[in-house]
Amino acid sequence: MAVTEHLPVLAERVLALFAPALADREAVLVDATVGLGGHADALLSAHPGLRVIALDTDPAALERSAERLARHGDRVHFVHAVYDRMPQVLAEFGLSRVDGVLFDLGVSSMQLDRTERGFSYARDAPLDMRMDATSGPTAADVLNTYPATELTRVLRDYGEERFAARIAKAVVAERQRQPFDRSERLVRLLYDQVPAPSRRTGGHPAKRTFQALRIEVNGELEVLRAAIPAALAALAVGGRIVVESYHSLEDRMVKRAFAELATSRTPEGLPVELPGHGPQLRLLTRGAEKADETEMRQNPRASSVRLRAAERIGEAA
Repeated sequence: MAVTEHLPVLAERVLALFAPALADREAVLVDATVGLGGHADALLSAHPGLRVIALDTDPAALERSAERLARHGDRVHFVHAVYDRMPQVLAEFGLSRVDGVLFDLGVSSMQLDRTERGFSYARDAPLDMRMDATSGPTAADVLNTYPATELTRVLRDYGEERFAARIAKAVVAERQRQPFDRSERLVRLLYDQVPAPSRRTGGHPAKRTFQALRIEVNGELEVLRAAIPAALAALAVGGRIVVESYHSLEDRMVKRAFAELATSRTPEGLPVELPGHGPQLRLLTRGAEKADETEMRQNPRASSVRLRAAERIGEAA
């Protein structure tokens, strides 16, 4: 798929949510996961006074998004960084507050399309799964070195896999015969270990294991756990944050972080709000928003999206 054909998920909704914070003024937005630059392109086109700080841990994604966003010139600044480094990145730009933060989480369409990256269970490939292919352990390293108890934890906690212990036991036994290095062999093992009734009703038997391995390899939940509070702290009053999640673990984490700051800390029973104890956020979505049927047909990646958004209405005490 060409860069120009990349379809950002819920693009119109993202534009509408950010518009009150960005329109008709000079503003700064952090795109914490710029990917192929679809959302950033739409935002920059809609708001001539906007500057975007574009982060991504994948050098290939930065290269592709730089091509797409070249027409916006020096209004875009590209940074090779995981999004939990947002405070340090902003400090390097001399910024303490921004007007918007966007997270489009999970694996990108480009990463899925690049067979050699190993993110997709649909095609045989090396078991890599690193967002940043220049450093860190691979999915093969996890499969070949983790004890059964740790593999079980990863598959259960990050993949919500019912048969985690059974799969982990089989992986440990199989790797003694030959270490894992390619996805096809792992997929065959998963077909053998996930019972047929679950295969018929629970989707592809490799889906949950591949998700779990990707999250473990990239430390995604630990990174997100640090990044969301940092992003909220960086928002100026009136600034907005939009997060697109693609599985329940991410979405629950975002929901909790938003709810905590959207709740008054004044003790119950007091007749007035204590200064500095009122809500710091206003929720802009009722629950998590999903894509409609039309978008899901046009863009399969949108089928699992859960979007949440909030506006900062008060500073921290």
